[in-house]
Amino acid sequence: MKFFGFAAGFAATLTLLSTTSAFAVTQISWWHAMTGANAEVVDKISKDFNASQSDYELVPVFKGTYPETLNAGIAAFRAGQAPDILQVFDVGTGVMMAAEGAIKPAADVLTSAGMTFDKSQYLSGIVGYYSKPDGTMLSFPYNSSSPILYYNKDIFQKAGLDVDNPPKTWNEVWEAAKKIKASGAASCGYTSTWLTWIHLENFAAWNDVSWATQQNGLAGGDVELKINAPIFVNHFQALADLAKDGTFKYGGRTSEAKQIFLAGECGIFTESSGGLGDIVKSGMNYGIGQLPYDTDAKGAPQNTTPGGASLWVFGNKSDEQYKGVAAFFAYLSKTDVQEYLHQKSGYLPVTLAAYEATKKSGFYDKNPGRETPILQMTGKAPTDNSKGVRLPNLPQVRDIQNEELEKMLAGQQTAQQALDNAVTRGNAAIKEALEN
Repeated sequence: MKFFGFAAGFAATLTLLSTTSAFAVTQISWWHAMTGANAEVVDKISKDFNASQSDYELVPVFKGTYPETLNAGIAAFRAGQAPDILQVFDVGTGVMMAAEGAIKPAADVLTSAGMTFDKSQYLSGIVGYYSKPDGTMLSFPYNSSSPILYYNKDIFQKAGLDVDNPPKTWNEVWEAAKKIKASGAASCGYTSTWLTWIHLENFAAWNDVSWATQQNGLAGGDVELKINAPIFVNHFQALADLAKDGTFKYGGRTSEAKQIFLAGECGIFTESSGGLGDIVKSGMNYGIGQLPYDTDAKGAPQNTTPGGASLWVFGNKSDEQYKGVAAFFAYLSKTDVQEYLHQKSGYLPVTLAAYEATKKSGFYDKNPGRETPILQMTGKAPTDNSKGVRLPNLPQVRDIQNEELEKMLAGQQTAQQALDNAVTRGNAAIKEALEN
């Protein structure tokens, strides 16, 4: 049976996955990190899946931020109380890959339920990131995203900026942010979520420069960071200079800056495409632009790498639980479900069929900019610098980077010092993780 079927094939799948007892309902627990509009999407998908069949009950449980959800899953596994499905953000991929005995590859879950996985049905950049080098899919890519630029059109108009022409390069962002601040159109020109993901990892990929050796960790574990190269230093020194008078406002390490933008404090904002739901819900007169690139980078822009999260399945569950998980993944793969998730949340559609259906419906024509994150990720074939980032302890390395960048933004050190320290400390942490 093909994993991606239409209505008839899906109905047959559910028949195949039926429990032996007509009256038994198997609960499937799903721990997630979605908030706001994206939590509403999780609830609707869960309720619709439960209503579509009578053998399984999907139970979504919010466990906090991405890092908190990952830590909760690890702690639950150690206590012998792991959920069936755990949503893990992209940065935790290496952590989960290293825990081979703790997880059951998504491909195996599907195979054991009588399905075959056809990766040609996926957006290649997404499925490749969550697979082994041999192509085995380890986790189901639920909510993949790409970092994009949002801007407040009302603030742009007050500042005398072109509301139909968002900045395309980082130099243009800096100049527009200064104009917004100087004009009094807003108290701050620019803010951003996830500095490590957007301004280090995707900055490297989008500009086709090395983030680290060994293809950023995808080709091997003996990795050395390269984020103190001049192009990174110049970029972060510009941010540090803008922070001195509040032209750039730092919100926090993850998605906290979204609230600054939603409150109308800043006119320009870089964030995950998955942050779109809350921006739409706010009623803001917003616009979307591509992730800015560095004019000093040859061949930029290249391609962005997946953010967001995927669904990992824990090991040592019953056959019925695995059948239920497989049924849920089959449901998630339906074109209409993927269309809903993509159009409502801003996350990328997992399947090519959902992307093509959305395009054919005229959705992108009616909603300018909504195709931008897909085009960013798929516009060019990935290079060794732009396939993604993977380390067994990437959350720890990100924490180190955040600590040094926060000292820089507080005026305690230069960008060169911050990134030199991040490289030295990060390399030591990577080496220690490999030795242990």
